[in-house]
Amino acid sequence: MKSSISKLCKAVAAEEIDGWLFYGFQHRDPLAEEILGLSREKVNTRRWFYIVFSDPEKNIKISHRVEAGYLSSLPGKEFMYSSLAELKHILLRFTGLRLAAQYSPELSIFSFLDHGTALLLKEVGIELSSSGSLIQTVKGVLDSDGTASHERSAVHLYEILAVCRDRLSEAFSAMKQYQEGDVQEWIMAEFEKRRLITNHPPIVAAGINSRDPHYIPENGGAVIDRNMPLQLDLWAREKTPEAVYADISWVLFTGTKVPDKIVSVFSALQKARDGVIEFLCREYPRRRVSGVEADQIARAVLIESGYERGIRHRTGHGIDTEAHGYGVNLDSIEFPDTRFFMEGSCFSIEPGLYLEEFGLRTEINVYIKDGTIRVSGGPVQQEITSLLL
Repeated sequence: MKSSISKLCKAVAAEEIDGWLFYGFQHRDPLAEEILGLSREKVNTRRWFYIVFSDPEKNIKISHRVEAGYLSSLPGKEFMYSSLAELKHILLRFTGLRLAAQYSPELSIFSFLDHGTALLLKEVGIELSSSGSLIQTVKGVLDSDGTASHERSAVHLYEILAVCRDRLSEAFSAMKQYQEGDVQEWIMAEFEKRRLITNHPPIVAAGINSRDPHYIPENGGAVIDRNMPLQLDLWAREKTPEAVYADISWVLFTGTKVPDKIVSVFSALQKARDGVIEFLCREYPRRRVSGVEADQIARAVLIESGYERGIRHRTGHGIDTEAHGYGVNLDSIEFPDTRFFMEGSCFSIEPGLYLEEFGLRTEINVYIKDGTIRVSGGPVQQEITSLLL
């Protein structure tokens, strides 16, 4: 996803900074290369810098003479160096500037600037700030094509959930027995059939295994027996470079009557999830709302329901061409995200609770289009689905 230089300049102009600093060494910042359209096939054994200003005619590129053509595709005045002393002399030209860069004490997903280079920039008098809001603007929000791609992916995932539910219901009725890995293979086969791709196989966690939010079945996984919760979590996107992920979770029960404790936990999760939607629908149209605030809404519901010890993770993450994308996360604890939701924001809402006997998670996707909060793809789960009626 190469962003036009004019789009980057416009994003800089909207921030209280002098410019946006991109930096690379041995391909350590794939996001910078993606945004600038730099090939990862090129040899990169020396440091390079590219500074974007609000006025594109003022853009600066700094390259080592050994890799003189590395930034040739980008516009701007070019400076070349060979020695560290020469590099420092060039950087001193920008003393006093406040530049955004890919670093953040909170948001590790884009914190690629190494500490040594940050110290070098500080030494020459450059003030650094986080580029988080800039990244959200150019990478972490969806246009109309992106939301359409995301919706198509979400519809597929809900249809795949229905396929799994029906196959499992038939299996239990016919007294057939399957393992977690079998269901995982069904989902992967559906991905292939529908021309979807994923960065990791889905989560299929039965019974006690559902306590692990990132459970991975080994050697076929556990047998899916009767009267246990079954957590499904699947994410995928279409097979095109600009396609956008969808990422959803659903809880099944392999019996007829869901135990009261499981019902109680799911009820708390449902209340937390829906509370976030109601909060966003109420507040977003009239003021700026942050990811921290949205997470606090869900967290408060779970704590008030008596399940504080069962909370292990944030309420949601940004979604774009990556399953865990670069937009706003619903997070006040792990990676506190003070950035604000904006037009085109796409994210999951996925409160989870993990107890001694089992864990549950309900996950939906939401995006903002034309100023309204929209739930993606399919029906929101309102109760645990029993496989045996």
